[in-house]
Amino acid sequence: MLMRIITLIHRWVGALMGIVLVVLGLSGAVLVHKDAWTSVPHKYDAVERNAQHIGTFVTHVMNAEGKSPQMIVFASPSLGVNRLAHADGRGEYADQTGHVLVSWTSDWSRPELWLVTLHRYLFMRPQGETYVGVAGLIGILMVITGSVLWWRTRKTFEFRLWPKRFSRAAIIRHHRDLGIIIAPLLLLSFMTGVLMVFRPLGGIAFGPGTSAALTHSLKPPVYPHVKMGRDLNWVSMMETAQQQFPEAEFRSLALPRKESGLITLRMRQPDEWLPNGRTMLWFAADTGHLIEARDARSMSLQARLFNDVFPVHAAKIGGLFYRIVMTLSGVGLALLGVFAIWTFWTAGNKKEAKKPKHKPA
Repeated sequence: MLMRIITLIHRWVGALMGIVLVVLGLSGAVLVHKDAWTSVPHKYDAVERNAQHIGTFVTHVMNAEGKSPQMIVFASPSLGVNRLAHADGRGEYADQTGHVLVSWTSDWSRPELWLVTLHRYLFMRPQGETYVGVAGLIGILMVITGSVLWWRTRKTFEFRLWPKRFSRAAIIRHHRDLGIIIAPLLLLSFMTGVLMVFRPLGGIAFGPGTSAALTHSLKPPVYPHVKMGRDLNWVSMMETAQQQFPEAEFRSLALPRKESGLITLRMRQPDEWLPNGRTMLWFAADTGHLIEARDARSMSLQARLFNDVFPVHAAKIGGLFYRIVMTLSGVGLALLGVFAIWTFWTAGNKKEAKKPKHKPA
């Protein structure tokens, strides 16, 4: 009776949620290699790490005609151009001297941007992130129930990446065997994705108090809401940051949001896995004076472990080998979803017609 219930849960949930898991799997597999296929000139330029050069670039951008960008994501070894993001959805790629290479009016103009919105929000920002998190929880349920169901037929297991034939029986067997092969990778992908959406669950993964530790480590210092200064010395601000953390690389700069009066600079220490780092500095928006600097290496162990969830999920560690591994996870999830949907909705609920028996002559 129990196995019958598990079977029904696995089949029906897979049939109803399969298309969402297919979308998440395929989009994730492509995004693992995002920087490699992003099309923009100068993408292979060497990264400039000098504070004066970075400050000069920021000064040029902030003093250019039109509104200043809300955020600057600085060049990295995998993508040697700076990305500028505006509050109204506009954006540009600029080389490290400040020359604009490509511009767009919305994320729909750039596949690497709308694909992130699809994978993270299902095009329903911001509530879509919760839906993706729920899909991740369902994915964990599917892996667990599928593994339980596979155990009954383990003696018939064969390593197969593709069905022997496109019959219902062969596809079901392929689904079962492929699923158990990539089950560990799927669990890793689902669990890290769920943790990023539902932070309180970090207490289960990393111990009680993880969410509070992370909130405390990311909470900005107290500073009154002030207007942006007109002639901020960006070079001095970048030099101050480099003096605070000589080995760290510049990763992003964000202007104040809502009622904040702080400019946020993120840097990445050599031993941080997180691509944009959690080493942070806050500058007063009106004067440019440093208010507080916080080294990611001084965070609690729980906060540091949580910071590593995204790089594990997005294959930002381990080089090409790990990117290939996570690509297989995404593609495998898509195959499982497609074949599950096909067998359920086209063949799964159709009883084969009985052949008429021929009476002997």
